[in-house]
Amino acid sequence: MVAELIANPWWLWLTIGGVLLAAEMLGTSGYLLWSGVAALLVSLLVWLVPLSWEWQCISFAVLTVLSALGWYRWLKGRDRSEPPSSLNQRGHQMIGRKLTLDEALVDGFGHVRIGDSSWRVQATDDFPAGTHVTVVAVEGITLRIIRLTENPASV
Repeated sequence: MVAELIANPWWLWLTIGGVLLAAEMLGTSGYLLWSGVAALLVSLLVWLVPLSWEWQCISFAVLTVLSALGWYRWLKGRDRSEPPSSLNQRGHQMIGRKLTLDEALVDGFGHVRIGDSSWRVQATDDFPAGTHVTVVAVEGITLRIIRLTENPASV
């Protein structure tokens, strides 16, 4: 078996790549992924162009570093291109929402019903019940609101 691998080194690199990718599936968080991909690429390279063991190992090292750096660069660019997500941040999804107060604010604080839940609201002034407001920020579990100055018919 060893003689077979030495006679066909691309099988050795294919096997190493498969073992590294299988180990990656056990949960190494991407650590072995790029080494496994590099081993598969070296297998393809050795299959196309016979190389000495020294050049095979150098190719493996260089391809591992290049693939890891390429992945890092792709991830870094991907993070910038995606807008920040408010998934699982229900309060942040409320920003910009227009509401009507059910009860008056006392000392700038009160509650408003949104759907089936009650939210604590805070404003700089006291507003009477029925005031049209919009949510401008979220501080913990408190919605910061301001009086809506636009057409209240759109609420």
